[in-house]
Amino acid sequence: MDLILTLGLDALNFALAIVLVAMGLVIIFGLMNVINMAHGELFLLGAYTLVVVQKAGGGFWLGLILAPVVVGLVGLVLEELIIRHVYRRFLDTILATWGISIAIKQAVILGFGPASYTVDAPLQYGVDLFGTTYPAYRLFIMAVAVLVILLTLFVFFRTRFGLAARGVIANRSMAACLGINTRRLDRATFAFGAALAGLAGAVMAPQMSVDPQMGLGFLIPAFLAILTGGGGLTGTLLGASLVGGIDSTFAKLWSPVLAQVVVFAMAIVVIRIFPNGLLAGRSRK
Repeated sequence: MDLILTLGLDALNFALAIVLVAMGLVIIFGLMNVINMAHGELFLLGAYTLVVVQKAGGGFWLGLILAPVVVGLVGLVLEELIIRHVYRRFLDTILATWGISIAIKQAVILGFGPASYTVDAPLQYGVDLFGTTYPAYRLFIMAVAVLVILLTLFVFFRTRFGLAARGVIANRSMAACLGINTRRLDRATFAFGAALAGLAGAVMAPQMSVDPQMGLGFLIPAFLAILTGGGGLTGTLLGASLVGGIDSTFAKLWSPVLAQVVVFAMAIVVIRIFPNGLLAGRSRK
């Protein structure tokens, strides 16, 4: 029973962490039709922001607050200087964001070196759950993810910004004719998606090695979650549950390598049968 509960909590923890990363991707793509290949590097910038703040004596909680702010500002600058010039060229957005990812990674290596850093986590104690002791910080990660999901739902379904964003997603030209400033909305959306990646990086930093390659470890599962689920928040939640559950369970019971093989095999089968994702309608014949 203890093993089953631990496996379930670990799977939920990893799935919710994937959702934190994938939500920014979904929001940026849904509104701007941009596949952000630099999202993993925005994730690592959040982690490195936390490292810098802790080294400066600011503490974990200050770093956690500053990470989404700093990465959101980075996203704002990137959108203004690069992304906005390739909006209507879909393939160019992939190449542009891929170039940004390489540039950010190399800048991090130049600034911090290729070595890894560790972040001291708060809440270094266990919580008793039905007779099983589970790390409190992992429960904190899950709480943050759920809070961010609810906040995102509130923003997009209960605010004027969300109404305008959904209008642009439905019909950009009509939304512009109705007086919605699509340029300003694009800028805010990219910054918001980047901030979510930065928050995810800071939250996950104590659970992993902070190094220039760390973003890739969450970018790929996030893309797989979106592809298998079918996009949108509901599809992303379903896809993240599948990817996170399978990866975490197989890694715990057997090995991380086998877990990745099974996850990719699952994704291939799902995409073959449901080319648009599990929640995106019928598969093509």
